[in-house]
Amino acid sequence: MPHTSRATIGAVIIGRNEGERLRLCLASVLPFTRAACYVDSGSTDGSVEMARAMGAEVLSLDLATPFTAARARNVGYRHLLDLHPRLRFVQFVDGDCEVVPGWIDAARSYIEAHPNCAVAFGRRRERYPTKSIYNRICDLEWNVPVGDALSCGGDALFRLDALVLAGGYRDSLIAGEEPELCLRLRRLGWRVHRLDQEMTRHDAAITQWRQWWRRAVRTGHAFAEGAWLHGASPDRHWVHEASRAVLWGMVLPVTIALLGLFVSPFAWLLVLIYPLQWIKLTIRQNSPLIAFLTLTGKFAEVQGVLKFCMTKLLGRTGRIIEYK
Repeated sequence: MPHTSRATIGAVIIGRNEGERLRLCLASVLPFTRAACYVDSGSTDGSVEMARAMGAEVLSLDLATPFTAARARNVGYRHLLDLHPRLRFVQFVDGDCEVVPGWIDAARSYIEAHPNCAVAFGRRRERYPTKSIYNRICDLEWNVPVGDALSCGGDALFRLDALVLAGGYRDSLIAGEEPELCLRLRRLGWRVHRLDQEMTRHDAAITQWRQWWRRAVRTGHAFAEGAWLHGASPDRHWVHEASRAVLWGMVLPVTIALLGLFVSPFAWLLVLIYPLQWIKLTIRQNSPLIAFLTLTGKFAEVQGVLKFCMTKLLGRTGRIIEYK
């Protein structure tokens, strides 16, 4: 990458106890950026010392305030801007990801050539897709269509003036912070674009059912909070997704149970809607197991929806839902 290009780009990496994965991440961005800021959230494995030794700016979050990835990213990019006010772009990347060579330059070139583009992202791949069915599903989820998109994920190159104009991420969100930010950017007239380019390799490290369940709970929480924040707008942000989780994970089973117990025992036959839906999903996804996980995941998602509703009802602050 030419020096003049590198001088305008910063990187923000967030993580906790990522170990070797963090080393690979830092090594993949430091040579291609003016400065990289690693924001740590309570690591005990020497991540802070390693990042500092590799040449990254290091910040440790005050954990007296509940941690969110959104808050960590905001702290990181604002710190970089304070140190390097002439930066024009920032590459956000999670500490368990490695940026593919050539990605940062390709993303920067695209944004520079398209003045109305605020965010460029590419193909995030799972590093070990055959290690578990859950890793494989993550890899499939990340393969979104090339072209203009509604949102990006945690790895993306941002135009800094657009990010600042939008006010950055919403600190309080414990999940779904990227789609919420992208929604606000699009309302301001900016575009979010998925390039036909390899971007990052990610280590999901989901090998157990309970991890997958907690990830789905977090997804349901994000759906509910996104719908609560922006569902009444014309965008109807995540209203469909939250409603679908509630329908399949709560409304249908409760309705069937009530009809079967108090109206007619034949009503229990309505439970056949679930195997029928499984068959439909199997045909669509070409995998009986993925179809099963998609369907059962709705019960985990509705748990996340209810968790969000209870948090709001009690006036509490949401806490991150970890699955690793």
